[in-house]
Amino acid sequence: MAEKFGNFRWVKEGYLDDGIPGYVVGRIEFAAIGPVDFCLKGDFKPDIAGKVIRFKNPKFVDDANAGYRLGDFPSPHIGQVSLISFDPHPLLAPHPYIEWFSEQEEHFRIELETDEGWGVEGEEANALHEDALKIYGALATQKKPDSADSLSNDQEWF
Repeated sequence: MAEKFGNFRWVKEGYLDDGIPGYVVGRIEFAAIGPVDFCLKGDFKPDIAGKVIRFKNPKFVDDANAGYRLGDFPSPHIGQVSLISFDPHPLLAPHPYIEWFSEQEEHFRIELETDEGWGVEGEEANALHEDALKIYGALATQKKPDSADSLSNDQEWF
């Protein structure tokens, strides 16, 4: 079963950048633990491929239970993309969907409402991409060989 971060209410905001071929890199802020840098092997699905996305959760709650559940969440976080899309399923309305596996093969998912995620362009995208390049430089070499790479990037959610 996937960790859904207190039914997604423990996810405050973040950004992910698909501008580094073969990697999704960014930062997500969680309740209790704050910002976590991400370096995930894989790519966004074609609807947002190559873009920088941002998201903000208006239902965010920073409650005490988050600390108990997220206290051992890896930070920084290295893993494998399962599915990242704004249109993840043909039978559902388009919405931000972020799903990945950690190096320890733990399954995580963030699913938000349609208007809670958007593509970023221009100066903001450039600034976030520069930040992502720094994160990538720091984390890409920490990736364990033969760990998350064994997970399929071609998994579909149906």
